[in-house]
Amino acid sequence: MTELKSILDEAVRRELISPEAGGSLLPFLIERGVAVAGAPVIAAEEQVWSDTETPRFVRGFHDVLITIGVIVALVGLWGLAPLYAVPPAIIVLSEILVRRQRLALPAVSLTIALFCWTFLLMSRVFTPWTSQIGADLTQFVAGFPILLGVYYARYRVPLALALAIMSTLALVLTLLLRLVQWLSGNPAFFVDHLALLAGISLVCALGLFATALYFDLGDRLRRTTRSDIAFWLHLGAAPALLYSTVSLLSLGEGGRIFELGNMSARTPVVVATVAALMLIGLVIDRRAFVTSGLLSLGVAIFGVFRHGSATVDTYIYTTLIVVGAIVLVIGTGWMPLRRLVLRALPAAISERLPPG
Repeated sequence: MTELKSILDEAVRRELISPEAGGSLLPFLIERGVAVAGAPVIAAEEQVWSDTETPRFVRGFHDVLITIGVIVALVGLWGLAPLYAVPPAIIVLSEILVRRQRLALPAVSLTIALFCWTFLLMSRVFTPWTSQIGADLTQFVAGFPILLGVYYARYRVPLALALAIMSTLALVLTLLLRLVQWLSGNPAFFVDHLALLAGISLVCALGLFATALYFDLGDRLRRTTRSDIAFWLHLGAAPALLYSTVSLLSLGEGGRIFELGNMSARTPVVVATVAALMLIGLVIDRRAFVTSGLLSLGVAIFGVFRHGSATVDTYIYTTLIVVGAIVLVIGTGWMPLRRLVLRALPAAISERLPPG
């Protein structure tokens, strides 16, 4: 009985069944003589893991079909009804598909729909798109962690928590910028101090990456929703680190930052940064972390050939070949490369990372 209860508790913890279902199943199974086989259990640490990064938000074509229906219905509603008619539809669909049926991919699509609705709502209420960092920008960002946090508290969708965390860090960034701007007494302070702007952005990007690692290292075998939350956080952390690092190292080119397309002369900085991010992704066993930087790598390589002697057609196709080759090398040799990297790390670090 104890073993059966522990198995049901584990299923509840992984959100495979609801707590109510777990409590009802235990007496139901006991009455029918269901028992746990006495076969030896292999410790999880000793199992062979060929891939520890399997997204759990795609569980079958049934989820895909339902998700298509959700997207089509919401797009139609968005086009015909006022903006305020969308949240009730999102809530009703979430109650049915997420809370009751626990469908993973529809939960992701509904979370993205809520994020897009929040963006449109905040854009209508506030005017954040100005050159100055003012109250409108802070209030615009503040709406995201509130709404997404409430949605997560109700439906426990990992993406909702990840977006709430990322938007909270974005809010912290705007508050820090406003504080520095207020202390300086100059509303256009960061126009003249781009390096400080890029530095503060890098600190917040590192905070996002540290938060993703916190969830990752707390579930090194990636069996719980902590791993799913870390997956989404890494998707956001990689481009944030890339943009803030390259911006900090590429100042002085027309006074612009956060525009990789305008940094052709600094392309080696972009390539080196993306290479470092790829190495980090290999160490922590996150292909998603690597993938999110590939588009920026393509832009950087594109800039190298554009400033060379190659023709237009040549450097476009060469860029595609180089990026494709990098993806294939990393993709096919991921596990052997990762074992080499793990062997080079101290045991105290490698033992906390996912198995190689």
